[in-house]
Amino acid sequence: MQIGVLKEIKRKENRVAMTPAGVEQMVAHGHKVYIETTAGEGSGFGDEAYVKAGAVIIATPKEIYDLCEMVMKVKEPLPVEYELIREGQIVFTYFHFAASEELTRAIIASKSIAIAYETVETANGSLPLLTPMSEVAGRMAIQEGAKYLEKTYGGKGVLLSGVPGVNPGTVVVIGGGIVGTNAAKMACGMGAKVYLLDNNLERLRYLSDVMPKNCFELMSNPATIRKLLPEADLVVGAVLIPGAVAPNLVTRDMLGLMKKGSIIVDVAIDQGGCVETAKPTTHDDPIYEVDGIIHYCVANMPGAVSMTSTLALTNATLPYAMILANKGYKIGARQHADLAKGINVINGRVTYQGVADAFGLEYISLDAVL
Repeated sequence: MQIGVLKEIKRKENRVAMTPAGVEQMVAHGHKVYIETTAGEGSGFGDEAYVKAGAVIIATPKEIYDLCEMVMKVKEPLPVEYELIREGQIVFTYFHFAASEELTRAIIASKSIAIAYETVETANGSLPLLTPMSEVAGRMAIQEGAKYLEKTYGGKGVLLSGVPGVNPGTVVVIGGGIVGTNAAKMACGMGAKVYLLDNNLERLRYLSDVMPKNCFELMSNPATIRKLLPEADLVVGAVLIPGAVAPNLVTRDMLGLMKKGSIIVDVAIDQGGCVETAKPTTHDDPIYEVDGIIHYCVANMPGAVSMTSTLALTNATLPYAMILANKGYKIGARQHADLAKGINVINGRVTYQGVADAFGLEYISLDAVL
């Protein structure tokens, strides 16, 4: 198969979808890999390293789309790319369709095969291609939140760890999945007082067993959130419904319960956000203020730590890319149920229920189109 790896064009997105080590493995299996020039530089991989691994360097994204049966990215295609995507072409990347009707309709119109990293799902319900970036984003949420709590950035001037004789800051994490657990671990490690909320009692029991003593696990509901917000210095939105729009759990009126200069980091912004006042921001302009509360809603947080993120991501994606390259998407999906769940759109037909529901589109089962 001819595989193309594109340079990311989202603002301050420095990750790349394949490393030279991945290229070497693909070439060893008889595949041809094309890399858009400088695609790996933001992650520490120059063109020379890709050439040494057996790749061919290509000058423009159009050439990649024209040449390749499968193209790989990290972030969703942007509008300038829509017309480049060909009918029948596999596009393997993070799509987060439920957050963008424009993107969804563009991919439907392209009649390509859209395979979303974020909806690949194993039999036990885990999301192996979302997990590594969720780990990074959860940890970054505390790092960024702690920074913007500084008075220099308009925050309250609170040090999350506190010092002897001074109380630590309070962190409220809404969602006890991968993002939330990693955020809570980081906050606990800094010495903050941490509340970790989830609506699954079994998950809370597990978290109670494994989390540090300065983490307090609570059932998530509107009453609990309202009770904790006045105490919170930092709130992390870490809610995920795979492939679907995140619910608004912190409403506009709830902001009035928080102290001025408190921080909200909404990691769920990729799926629309779980805070009503959240809107996507960029690494260039990451924060804005609503009712005195600073919002950090960068939609590609892991892109800021690209060397770590690229290695973590490609460790997970390469085995699935290899299945697609070796077997094609039809046989790959029939033989690997986890990969099948990643297929969101085929030839203009929506095959993922959450995406269809988000925009009132017709849903067709994957079995009917394979």
